[in-house]
Amino acid sequence: MKTLSLLCSTSVMLVTTTFSATALSAQTVYKDFPAEVMPELSESGELSVGVKTIEVAYPEAAMTMSGEMVKRELTLEVWYPASQSTDLAESKLAVYSDETRSGKSFEIQADAYRDAPIMATDENYPIVVISHGYTGYRTLMHYLGEHLASHGYVVAAIDHTDSTNKDVNFAESPYSGFPSTLLNRSRDQVFTLNAVAQHSFFADDVDETRAGVIGYSMGGYGAMSTVGGCYAFNDTTAATFTGTQDPATVQLVKAALNTCAGGKPSNDDTLPAWRAALALAPWGGQQQLFDTKSLSNIDVPVLFVAGDNDDISGYDGIRWLFDNTAHKDTKLLTIKNARHNVAPHPAPKEAYGSEFDLGSYIEPAWEEQKLNAINEHFALALMNCHVKAMPDYCAFLEVTGSSDQVPSGGETPAPWKGFDNRWALGLLMEGKDGK
Repeated sequence: MKTLSLLCSTSVMLVTTTFSATALSAQTVYKDFPAEVMPELSESGELSVGVKTIEVAYPEAAMTMSGEMVKRELTLEVWYPASQSTDLAESKLAVYSDETRSGKSFEIQADAYRDAPIMATDENYPIVVISHGYTGYRTLMHYLGEHLASHGYVVAAIDHTDSTNKDVNFAESPYSGFPSTLLNRSRDQVFTLNAVAQHSFFADDVDETRAGVIGYSMGGYGAMSTVGGCYAFNDTTAATFTGTQDPATVQLVKAALNTCAGGKPSNDDTLPAWRAALALAPWGGQQQLFDTKSLSNIDVPVLFVAGDNDDISGYDGIRWLFDNTAHKDTKLLTIKNARHNVAPHPAPKEAYGSEFDLGSYIEPAWEEQKLNAINEHFALALMNCHVKAMPDYCAFLEVTGSSDQVPSGGETPAPWKGFDNRWALGLLMEGKDGK
């Protein structure tokens, strides 16, 4: 997080696209804060960050919900540790260009160098895949991409085709991309891991056997399957969420949806590379769209993050996912007085013209930058602990109960590890041991 300075086994077909960083009206959406008021692990790492936009395509035609076979292509934004040689001076700071739900274009100033050389390493970088919600865009959580890359990860964020702000006219046909989202979210995440590992720019410097996944909302719905959960749509939910009415077609839809681990028939097919998952306000629990036995067999830790007033994914639904995910290191971080928008970057100025746009960014009671910092802190702790196997970082996840430091017996509890005194208000951490 910014604190007083801006910069502190499937073959795939790949095409690389280079974008120029012409900052026409690029805005900075983060303010400078003293480090003491933000979580310790939200501080940027020592590594400079590069970013590259690449286009990737599934090696074979993908089936749509209607049974049509089509070429499926994805745009990825990939962050990575950048070479700190003189070559970096020849690169430009990137600009992220996206649009709001109503179609208003905006540009955000990046904290990463466009197409910079990757920094050579003796120990290859783990890969983290980031997956946005419905609708969204690949740089919706660019702060996590930049942050993790500055600490030694290659991080790939997906533009999920059919599910972005550009793809969906949310005002007139808000659910037009939802069937594709249900079908492809986990498939895209698994494919992205393989695509980055095989891309010519990254292949020599990444370790595809060590990976994590971060998913927000529908991205969380996908992440739960990616690490081993199996979907369990029934006739009613399959018909409701795809708009299908014909009974025979509903059966075909169910067969297409009810898969595991990126479209596989069983969670036995889960890629062993996945070491951890961060599920930010994951969708699907409120309708119990997952097979509970498969959730109990997930073999990696999942950190759930949820607002206790989430009215999109439903807090009770997120708790249902947490309760049924049995891995001993699975945890639930509750953000008190928060709704669903616990993951997006702060709103660009173009979103402030209407509630329709602004409502997909801001929270009624929380500042987005603080939420972003909390996510950075716990994402780094999770990935370093379980993906890089750095035990010192596990202690940051072992906080329990309320962060509020409510005095008891005349004594004020110590703050959570990684938070300064008085600056961790409004959080609750629960683990599988009932604490």
